[in-house]
This record gives sequence, C-alpha cells and structure tokens, in this order.
Amino acid sequence: MTDTKREAPASLEKRAAALEIVLRRKADMPKNFVAEFTEHADDAWITANGAQMVARAWTDPEYRARMLVDGTAAARELGFEFPEHHRTLVVLENTATVHNVIVCTLCSCTAYTIIGAAPDWYKDLDYRARVVRESRTVLREMGLDLPATTEIRVWDTTADTRYMVLPMQPPATIGWPCKSWQQS
Repeated sequence: MTDTKREAPASLEKRAAALEIVLRRKADMPKNFVAEFTEHADDAWITANGAQMVARAWTDPEYRARMLVDGTAAARELGFEFPEHHRTLVVLENTATVHNVIVCTLCSCTAYTIIGAAPDWYKDLDYRARVVRESRTVLREMGLDLPATTEIRVWDTTADTRYMVLPMQPPATIGWPCKSWQQS
C-alpha cells in the first residue's frame, strides 16, 4: 500500500459550476436556466408557505380538518405549487402526547415548496441514521427534551410522499386573528 495524499475536494461552488458546464454540453440547457431556477426557488420555496398553512389551521378549524386529510389540496388551496413528482403531502399533527419527526433516510427530501430547503443538519448522515433508532436522544441533543410519556413517531419521506408537521398552537396565541391567509 502506498502513502498517497489525496487532494481536497473542490469547493461546493466549483463543483456546482462544473456540473452546470456538463449539463449545458449534454442537455443543451438554456443559458439562464440556473439563474432563473435559483431565483424561482428563492422566491417561491420558502418557510413562510408552511407557516401560512399552520396559521390558517390554527384559526380556521375547517381548513385544519381539510389539511389533515389532504395536505396537497390544502397547500394548493392557498396557491402554493406542489411538484407532481411529490404526489402527496401528509400533514402530521403534534399533540400533548405525540411528537412527530420527519427524516429522509435515503437522501434529504422535504416538502421544499411548502417548508423551504432542508437545513444542513437534516442532510447529515449521522442525523438521518440515528433519528430513526434513537429519536429521543437525538431530539434531546438538539435541545428538545420531551417527557418520557410523549410518544415519538418518526416518518420517513419517500420518493412520492412528503411530510409537514402541524405544531401545537402556543396557548398564548389562541384567539389571535390571522388576516394573512384571508387575503390570498
């Protein structure tokens, strides 16, 4: 065995640029595709979409019921796009006795058009492996120490099913009006 030094991998920016060059050559990608796609993602795929769904669910019981039955339809009802390949958005409700955790053990898929891009920790291989086996420990390490009586349910995203959690409404906000969803 020889002792060879490996070059450090190129920066993310350099790797993305190289990939873009190859895609342009092989797929005849339009010149402004990357810039336009990035601008679209920055404008349309934001956490505010999911927050708007949550706010409406907290203030509109009928919408909440529809959202828990068919998250995809509830997202579209507010005008949010949902890619065809995602097919299904399942909304899971946290309660006083149940806490839902989402993971994608194969990659790092999320309902990005509704809850935004995945944070770095969600993409971490260690998180993805451990949260399934030792969810309570992982959550505690992340700052969420749930009582032993709280059931933790871990949901693994698939190629065609994405998840979103409807958090419990903070008691101090019950009765607050929500006008933002009424304007859409």
